[in-house]
Amino acid sequence: MKVLFMFYIPSGGIETLNRQRCKALMDAGITCHLLYFRPGSGMQNVYNIPTFIMDQDEAMQKLLQEQQYDAIIISSAYEYMERLRSLGYGGLLFWEVQGYALREEALFAFSNAQPIVARCGNGVLYPKTPYIMKLAEQFFPPEQRFCFHNCMNFADFGYVSLPKEPRPVLGWVGRIEANKNWQDFLKIGSKLRETCPNLQLWMFEDPSLSTAQERRLFTRMVQELNLEHHVTMHMNISHAEMPKYYSRIGDSGGLLCSTSKLEGFGYAVLEAMACRCPVLATESEGISSFLLPDQTGKVYPHGNIGEAARMANMIMTDQGLRRRLSDQALQHVQSLFSPAQYSQNFINMLNSSSA
Repeated sequence: MKVLFMFYIPSGGIETLNRQRCKALMDAGITCHLLYFRPGSGMQNVYNIPTFIMDQDEAMQKLLQEQQYDAIIISSAYEYMERLRSLGYGGLLFWEVQGYALREEALFAFSNAQPIVARCGNGVLYPKTPYIMKLAEQFFPPEQRFCFHNCMNFADFGYVSLPKEPRPVLGWVGRIEANKNWQDFLKIGSKLRETCPNLQLWMFEDPSLSTAQERRLFTRMVQELNLEHHVTMHMNISHAEMPKYYSRIGDSGGLLCSTSKLEGFGYAVLEAMACRCPVLATESEGISSFLLPDQTGKVYPHGNIGEAARMANMIMTDQGLRRRLSDQALQHVQSLFSPAQYSQNFINMLNSSSA
C-alpha cells in the first residue's frame, strides 16, 4: 500500500501531522510520500520520508505514473481533486479538513468541496473538532465521512531534563496573524508581569507566514507595553528541538499560553502536554478533546485578559496544581493520540472505501 499526502506548504500543524502520521503508517507497513506545492521552513523537519515540491501538471503526472499511489489525501486544497483526476489518477482520493481560521471560511470550503468530492473523491477525513464535525454531517453522507483523532509519536517527543531557567517563562507558539491572537498574548504577559516582574515571554513563529503590516503592529504593541527586554522571538526552531523548549518552559515554573480564536486541532498544546508543560488556553474548539478544564489544563474566556492572568498566576504558584495538570494531561493525550490507533483507523478508512 502506497499513500501520498498533499498540502500547500510544509509549515504549521499539517506539516507536523504529516510527519507524525507517516511514521505511524510506515510502522504499520504503509509506504508514505509527501507533496507540497511550495517550499517552506518545515522542510528542515522532514527525515526519511520521500518529499516532493511541485505544482506543475507535467511533473505531477509523471510522479503519479511512476509511483502508482493507492490513495491520496489532499489537505484543504479540494480544487486539486479534479486536477488529479484529469492527470489520470484513478486511485482512492480523500479531501482532508484540519481547520480554518474562521467558521465562515470553513462553511465556504465545505459548500464548495462537496460537489467536487461527490464527483471525484471517496470521502472527507477530519479530526474530532466540534465545528468541523457539524459541517461534515451537514454536507456529506455517513459513508463518505471519516472522523478520527490525529496522532503523536510520544516515543520521540517528550520531556527533556535540562538546567533550569533563572526566570519563569510564558510561552506561545503560532503565527503573527489575527487568528493566533498574538495581541492577547502580549497583554496577558504584560498583566502577569505586575505580579511576576521577572517573567520572560518566549514566542515561537515562522516569520515567512506573516505580513509586513502585521509585524509592524506587533513591534508597536511590544513597545507600547514596555516588553522590548522581556520578549524573545524564536524563529523556525526545528521540530526535533521543540521538546527542549517546552520542557524548559515547564521547568522554569512557567506555562504555555494559547490565545487562538479558532483551532482545527492545536498541535502546540498537545506537544506542550507531551513535555509536561502546563497549558492555559482559550476555548478554540480543536483542543476541546484533550484540554479538559481543570483536569489537563486551564481554559479562559476569549478576550478576558484579567482572568487569563489570574489563571496563569495560579498555575505558576500552586505547585500541587501544576503537577496534577501535567500528570493528567500527559496520561490523557498518550491514550487519545496513539500512533497505532491512528494507523488502524486510517487502514479501516482505506479498506471501507475500496469495498
